[in-house]
Amino acid sequence: MEIIRAKHMGFCFGVLEAINICNSLKDEKRKKYILGMLVHNKYVMEDMKNKGFEVVTEEEILKGEDPLKEGDILVVRAHGTTKAIHERLKNKNITLYDATCIFVNKIKNEVDVANKNGYTILFVGDRNHPEVKGIISYADKIEIFETLEEAKQLKIEKNNKYLLSTQTTLNKKKFEEIKNFFQNVYENVKIFDKICGATSVRQKSVEELAPKVDLMLVIGDRKSSNTKKLYEISKRVNDETYLVESDEDLDLRIFKDKNTVGITAGASTPEEIIKNIENKIRGI
Repeated sequence: MEIIRAKHMGFCFGVLEAINICNSLKDEKRKKYILGMLVHNKYVMEDMKNKGFEVVTEEEILKGEDPLKEGDILVVRAHGTTKAIHERLKNKNITLYDATCIFVNKIKNEVDVANKNGYTILFVGDRNHPEVKGIISYADKIEIFETLEEAKQLKIEKNNKYLLSTQTTLNKKKFEEIKNFFQNVYENVKIFDKICGATSVRQKSVEELAPKVDLMLVIGDRKSSNTKKLYEISKRVNDETYLVESDEDLDLRIFKDKNTVGITAGASTPEEIIKNIENKIRGI
């Protein structure tokens, strides 16, 4: 059985940077905390807990019920956080490391500036995702939606200014459709196209590989937005697509009569997890 990896898969720059920040602090004797999930992968989080990190939630900080004390260390997750949380953290005498992905920060800053200049924000993404919650907290007037059909239902005033932006892990083709709609129909909508480059190449790679193999494995945490997008893209072109979190999640019966297996992995999936799955397949 031949195993073929997608050209681009696994850790992206933002995830690797966040993990490197935490790894650089592993020998710190002070209390160490991460704000929420550093990245959307439970195996990465287990590793961080083994290195002495504890998790503090946004709800705890907002309610004043967090355990943070003077001198403690806090790492802000790769997805970033809200304006209100940043304001609260300014008033705490702690050592803060902001591991927010550079692409997320670019979008947040653009939304912040546009908001101050009187723009209404049109945002494409999942309103329940932590990245989105953080970005939209910098906007006073905002419309959030996920599909072209929803975009067409929005009431756009000709005399108002609008900024169209998006979650970094959105399906690239989906955003292109929405962007083209606004460009062709409205003259008062400014486009800020900053889908993460790593997301785009991973999506393109799985789209190219999936039709060429008998079976496709997408490896990553089920809570990961970019992993779910990879699964959706692959499933559209290869019905034999499966999402797995680890080698323990693998049902070997799916490989019966299969000659070629394609593999891709979400941007927060460790290489060790990928190798364990490949080794289990080779052991069939």
